[in-house]
Amino acid sequence: MANANQKITLSASRDIPFNKLVLSQSNVRRLKAGVSIEELAEDIARRGLLQSLNVRPVLDADGKETGMLEIPAGGRRYRALELLAKKKRLARTAPVPCIVREAGSDISAEEDSLAENVQRAPLHPLDQFRAFQTFRDQGMTEEEIAARFFISVNIVKQRLKLVTVSEKLLDLYAEDGMTLEQLMAFTVSADHARQEQVWESIQHSWSKEPYQIRRMLTENTVRAADRRVRFVTVEAYEEAGGTVMRDLFQDDDGGWVENVPLLERLVADRLKAEAETIAGEGWKWIEVAADFPYGHTQGLRQLAGTPVDLTDEERATREALRDEYNRLESEYAEADELPDEVDERLGEIEAALGAFEDRPKHYDPAEIGRAGVFVSIGHDGRLSVDRGYVRPEDEAPADGDTGVGGQTPGSDGQHKVISVCGEPEPQDDEDDAIKPLPERLVIELTAHRTLALRDALANNPHIAMTALLHKLVCDTFQRLSSPGCLEASVRHVFFPVQADDLKDSASAKSVDDRQEAWKGDLPLGDDDALWERLDALDDASRMALLAHCVSYGVNALHEKANPYGAGPSVHGVQQRIHEADRLARATGLDMVEVGWRPTVDNYFGRVTKPRILEAVREAKGEETAQLIDHLKKPDMAKEAERLLADSGWLPEPLRLPALDDDVTSGANSGESEPLPAFLADEEEINGEPTDEPQPVAAE
Repeated sequence: MANANQKITLSASRDIPFNKLVLSQSNVRRLKAGVSIEELAEDIARRGLLQSLNVRPVLDADGKETGMLEIPAGGRRYRALELLAKKKRLARTAPVPCIVREAGSDISAEEDSLAENVQRAPLHPLDQFRAFQTFRDQGMTEEEIAARFFISVNIVKQRLKLVTVSEKLLDLYAEDGMTLEQLMAFTVSADHARQEQVWESIQHSWSKEPYQIRRMLTENTVRAADRRVRFVTVEAYEEAGGTVMRDLFQDDDGGWVENVPLLERLVADRLKAEAETIAGEGWKWIEVAADFPYGHTQGLRQLAGTPVDLTDEERATREALRDEYNRLESEYAEADELPDEVDERLGEIEAALGAFEDRPKHYDPAEIGRAGVFVSIGHDGRLSVDRGYVRPEDEAPADGDTGVGGQTPGSDGQHKVISVCGEPEPQDDEDDAIKPLPERLVIELTAHRTLALRDALANNPHIAMTALLHKLVCDTFQRLSSPGCLEASVRHVFFPVQADDLKDSASAKSVDDRQEAWKGDLPLGDDDALWERLDALDDASRMALLAHCVSYGVNALHEKANPYGAGPSVHGVQQRIHEADRLARATGLDMVEVGWRPTVDNYFGRVTKPRILEAVREAKGEETAQLIDHLKKPDMAKEAERLLADSGWLPEPLRLPALDDDVTSGANSGESEPLPAFLADEEEINGEPTDEPQPVAAE
């Protein structure tokens, strides 16, 4: 009876002279992969041959051994030894450790070659990380580790970065409880407790993508690309003890600032220091903020100022830059596309020339004493200083300005003599002092004058337009506290609630550019000169300026109706929306054309999941909506932004309703029509709605 536990016999191991070895055509490896032959040769030269070659005798035509041995498994090692021999670093007869397979073996050379390559298990990344960590503990640098194993320094840094992950998560990864990409996402934060908390919250959910892990770990941080960080600089923040979270596995745009209170303190301290320096110029007030909302200068008069003259050296530099710019433009005028270095240089020249145009200004010292400055951070992270804004209450009274009844207070506290039609007012026989006219009499007299003035103005359209323009320009550009003679005005509509991107929108830029253009063309500091300038404008310019001033009174804002009277009524809101639609239709307004696009910040992150799906369904169809209906709210919002980026879709408040759907009867009737769905909806859009329970997939 045969022995069931028959002992196996291992192939013999022998040292074979290198010149007795040849490559076998039975080697199944045909494509290059892994470490190059040159790198493997260098490793063998330093470390020696760590793995024997698998060889078998070469037979002649009669089946006899020729004395040579072929290598079906170990061809790359043989090529590396051959390279060392060619470089005279290895003797041709140097002994090479080999495992010799007998010539008559029933296992083919191809099988040996395939088995050696297939059965070789790649090193687990976690084992590689721990090995690199051991080398670091032994004193090796990241560069030395990379050089010895022929990998990039960045790979070594990435593997060593895994030390920042909780041991609990590392063990979970070792047991295939999470992917390498998920593990790498946790390296963004060094807070092990927070890492474990994030994993606990997502491990049983449908979506646990790496980007979601990174977002959750960085939700209470500030990106290094933020204007506030660029203002104080990352170096200053780190010197103050702050830490920066980095992601070595993907582009992180500089990382994330972790200590937000420290960042805010550094920003406030630097802005305050800059403001104290500017205060030495003599301004009455200075307002400081990291960012001011859109329209913060409305209602304030801006001082014109005189730009500081260029020095001779600056003029020479400017001319040289202009000459270089013109030369480059002429040289590449016929080119289909500019070379990168030329395009970059042209951009640098444009920026330098722009700096010459943005010169510091001289201001009248008397004006400085009543004006102020806004100090903030620009969009590029640089200090932004807007000088020379005068508040209405700080305006100096005009020379000869009179109060009621023509009274002008004197320096001695006594009233001046009042002249009516060139004749002095009759004095009281009992008292030589001139007293004011009785208030009732003044009102009666001025009522006559007002009525006559109305009639006169109605018969002179040109002067009427000038008077209206004068009043509207004062309202739009200066916001003087005195109502003036003409009771016509534009009430500026400000935005108590606004999105962060409002001030950077194309509409905001267009309005601001037009405002600045008119400000530069009008003598706003001199009321009489302003009248003359408006009176001399041609009809086209007068109409353009009128349209600009009137535009500041447009109010298409939604306000929640108040049933108790303290605020707009339901009918009032409805009427406002109706008139806004009519105005949009008349002007041909299209919110898509002006650049509005739905994003996570301005829409999808602010509404519930059903509304997100409704938007995708309207723009892309039911099939596309079904592709994302299983996602959690944050992921669904992000995908919706990507899907609808260029779709032209608009939420209902931004659409222009069809004429049949427009509210008309309610505008003139006493009955209140129902509000549109987007105004009557009671759902909470500012908070994060709770996602409905997700079904668990059957395994």
